[in-house]
Amino acid sequence: MLKIFNTLTRKKEHFRPIKSGHVSIYVCGATVYDLCHIGHARTFLFFDFVVRYLQYSGYTVNYVRNITDIDDKIIQRAFMNKESYQKLTNRMIVAMQNDLTALNVIPPNYEPRVTEYMNDIIAFISKLIDKNYAYIASNGDVLFSLKKAKNYNVLSGQNLEKMYIMKSSNVSFKRHPMDFVLWKKCNSNNNSLLLSDSVWFSPWGNGRPGWHIECSVMSYVLLGKHFDIHGGGIDLIFPHHENEIVQSTAAYDTPYANIWMHVGMVKRNSMKMSKSLKNFFTIRDVLQNYDPETVRYFLMSAHYRNSINYTNENIRQSRLSLEHLYMSLRNIDKINSTIGEDYFISKFISEIDNDFNMPGAYSVLFEISHKINQLKSKGNKYITELQNLASTLRYLGQLLGLLNQNPDCFLKRIFKPSVIKDQDLIQEIELLVKNRNIARKNKNWILADQLRCALYELGVILEDDSQGSTMWRFIS
Repeated sequence: MLKIFNTLTRKKEHFRPIKSGHVSIYVCGATVYDLCHIGHARTFLFFDFVVRYLQYSGYTVNYVRNITDIDDKIIQRAFMNKESYQKLTNRMIVAMQNDLTALNVIPPNYEPRVTEYMNDIIAFISKLIDKNYAYIASNGDVLFSLKKAKNYNVLSGQNLEKMYIMKSSNVSFKRHPMDFVLWKKCNSNNNSLLLSDSVWFSPWGNGRPGWHIECSVMSYVLLGKHFDIHGGGIDLIFPHHENEIVQSTAAYDTPYANIWMHVGMVKRNSMKMSKSLKNFFTIRDVLQNYDPETVRYFLMSAHYRNSINYTNENIRQSRLSLEHLYMSLRNIDKINSTIGEDYFISKFISEIDNDFNMPGAYSVLFEISHKINQLKSKGNKYITELQNLASTLRYLGQLLGLLNQNPDCFLKRIFKPSVIKDQDLIQEIELLVKNRNIARKNKNWILADQLRCALYELGVILEDDSQGSTMWRFIS
């Protein structure tokens, strides 16, 4: 049975949907003032797999991933570009959807935009005011009153009183320094509201919604007061998700989301990615240098709750891993449509059911691959078993959104090496291949893999045949 780590309870829990056979999921999407970065990609790829797996498990899934198409960054960027915020966001949304399609991300059931839900947002805020959970501040903004809140720190563990002491910004218009904006009023002193087309009428004056209210409203409209899973990046736990919980439970006096799942950050050379450090990569940047399937494989390779380190070497290792899997699928004339390897499927499911343990699931793929290569080396005596194993490998890979390509087509799409194919290089390659064959004969698999990697760095790909010898060629 599937167990998921719940940020809310800080433990793994058996997943039991609110409605039998149905799962409702809300994931915080991108703020579309710029191209999506690979941190977005990791979150979207992970929940893409969650949805795939739940559907594989027999559930009907209602998956919502929102788009924030109005906020300060969007308004400021549009103002700088001398264009409407709609033109900017429409362009960025198309770019995002193209990037995610390249990464084989299945579109959600709903992809709501904040600007489509203004009437619902205004009604939600009015409800909070009527219940005395919100107030109109002296500057005209509508704020949520945290003094009225119950269990404000349930998700993040933040201490409200300590935050009161630490908060140093000018908050004279707030009843509590941590009160947050539900509606930002447009006035002459508010530099974040720069475009006339980016304000909406409300009972409290022209303006626009705050950040946190949008997700509470869109999840309520599309999934109801109480739903199964809420997800997003780990950086959203506080304040965004904490504030979502407090305003939603205040409005409807019911639990909000049962399970909260958070995806770890993508780091660059073990440092947090940021624009100020100039170590920030968009999905578009990465796809210019690496094929989409390699990027997908890499971003899913670590456990989702852990951070992942983006380096050229780690990407290359992901490419090598995919090549290894595709090489196993080569030269098998027929891949059965019937999956017959229950042992490996059960083992794979066991890993995924343990809080989506992707490293464990990947290890099952390589276990299948190793067995395929063993049988290939024994000649043509095990054709049926080979076909069954190849079917299982392909089946499980495709559940991950991988191994959809023809092996030969994938293996040909490798970037050309910057090496000189002279005689000295040929001799070096032949020696490495010979040493690797000796290592394989002695069952020194670690050394054999290291030598394969060394050969790849020289621009060489290997193929072991059924007679125990190895063919090599330069990457085309």
